[in-house]
Amino acid sequence: MDVERIRELIELMKENDLSEVRIVDGETRLLLRRGVPAGSMPMMQFTPVVQNPPGQLPASNAASAGGSPPAGHEVSEDSHLSSISSPMVGTFYAAAAPDAEAYVRVGDRIRADTVVCIVEAMKVMNEIKAEVSGVIEKIMVENGQPVEFGQPMFMIRPD
Repeated sequence: MDVERIRELIELMKENDLSEVRIVDGETRLLLRRGVPAGSMPMMQFTPVVQNPPGQLPASNAASAGGSPPAGHEVSEDSHLSSISSPMVGTFYAAAAPDAEAYVRVGDRIRADTVVCIVEAMKVMNEIKAEVSGVIEKIMVENGQPVEFGQPMFMIRPD
């Protein structure tokens, strides 16, 4: 890769407010990050969070209103769907290998112990379990896409 092409990529990152770009071309691998000074990467946290979309009760009030969803799962009042969120920053993989079948597809019934995907973080493949039973209604990320901590990856209709 030439320096001019890298500069173009950096400009595209700025224009589109991207924080990370990964390019793999045969044996050549390029990772560009911006917005986080070198040596000050935040510590990874593996504890899922519950996010409260607009109109939803905070977790403390949700318990008094009939219970709250499991940690890492948010529930939308309008559609009664729950989300499975990424417990870490990494790369989403729908299957164990590029030629393997996806762990889950839209319409699949899952249990709390069902592995739904892998999130690769720091070259470690982390199997992510559903932690809730239901039916997969929507897959929110594509294979190989970077995911952020707390980002919804799947929408499920809980049992």
